[in-house]
Amino acid sequence: MHIHILGICGTFMGGLAAIAREAGHRVTGCDANVYPPMSEQLRALGIELIEGWAPQQMALQPDQYVVGNVVTRGNPLMEAILDAGADYCSGPQWLAEQVLRGRHVLAVAGTHGKTTTTAMLAWILERAGQQPGFLVGGVPLNFGVSARLGQPDAPFVIEADEYDTAFFDKRSKFVHYRPRTVILNNLEYDHADIFVDLAAIETQFHHLLRCVPARGRVVANIREKSLDRVLARGCWSELLRFGARKEEPGTLRARGAPHGFDVLRGSMKVGRVDWPLLGEHNQLNALAALAAAEHAGVACDVGAAALASFENVRRRLELRGSAAGVEVYDDFAHHPTAMRSTIAGLRQKLDRAPSAPGAPAGRILAVFEPRSNTMKLGEMKDRLPWSLEEADLAFCLQGDYGWDAAQALATLGRRASVAGSVDALVALVVKAARPGDKLLVMSNGGFGGIHAKLLAALAG
Repeated sequence: MHIHILGICGTFMGGLAAIAREAGHRVTGCDANVYPPMSEQLRALGIELIEGWAPQQMALQPDQYVVGNVVTRGNPLMEAILDAGADYCSGPQWLAEQVLRGRHVLAVAGTHGKTTTTAMLAWILERAGQQPGFLVGGVPLNFGVSARLGQPDAPFVIEADEYDTAFFDKRSKFVHYRPRTVILNNLEYDHADIFVDLAAIETQFHHLLRCVPARGRVVANIREKSLDRVLARGCWSELLRFGARKEEPGTLRARGAPHGFDVLRGSMKVGRVDWPLLGEHNQLNALAALAAAEHAGVACDVGAAALASFENVRRRLELRGSAAGVEVYDDFAHHPTAMRSTIAGLRQKLDRAPSAPGAPAGRILAVFEPRSNTMKLGEMKDRLPWSLEEADLAFCLQGDYGWDAAQALATLGRRASVAGSVDALVALVVKAARPGDKLLVMSNGGFGGIHAKLLAALAG
């Protein structure tokens, strides 16, 4: 089969392209911006990439066009496809029909932690010898790739996004996957360009649970009232809760320090995780992954041992380099809750690190851009001061958001600075930085190459 993918450089569609190529299909694709690293990865797989949406691509005559959710009506190529009556489908539909059918699908849903938890779950199954397929919205360092087909009869682990499927299918992507095991990590309001309120997202999660069979398992965070409301609307599968702060019968919870914790079911220890990851949010991600892996036949103690060698995902508190005694970290956090959790994790790292006698205490300088659609619309601006409380200083890029970042951060006083360009922001950060500081850069995009610019300016 020859498929031509519209919007191929997105994380999901790029992963789908890699899986399709591995499965033996001829794959071509196009996008508005064909750029590295995704473009380099896809070309290395023998996938032909085309810049733009020219209708002349119809001359490729693929068996099917696979349409990403970046494509809208008015797109020249899409209009030509519709006029010609050519065969097309969405990316999630293609994946469900061509790859997931008949396999044990483990889907990881939630507002935060999907990528990390999906990578953890795939790694647990890999270490258990199951050779799973996976599609992750990032690059797990243990695998070095964001997607693979896996063995045909092996489980498939997928990051289950609630974003809409395509311009012609406004359901959330995850309803296509028909999982046997579902993780509901958490649920907050996000994607303000798609959903009017949290209740609308809860409805999509309810639709997801309607697709889980009775022999399936739903793994849900016990701390989330929003998930309680979703479950109250109907759950027809085995339910396993995780994350209790005190003993609850049948519930998985963690007990112990950040670099090592016991996994408890009720009062019974069922595993021990020893790893370098920081933050309570990563403990919760691990509990969810262990509960899901157990449903695929991996005992909790075996899964916990596998996590000792888990290396996380790129752009999750990833150290990009150091200069002049200052370390620069990169993180994908872009929602206020994720930003707060990331800062808390780095704070733990600072608190645990030994310091030389007489050396100044290390500080956290948070550098961020409100880049997500929800942030650009200003839906979360009032929560920004809360998200940055644990940072010593905060630096924000003012874009064309329609709201004033300086005003939103006013309650932080002198601790917050705003600049209208990346270069100006770099100058502010470098002027404030001192040896021992950690610069935490948070964005769900490239941020104008700010990491390299910071390191170069610090070195200068």
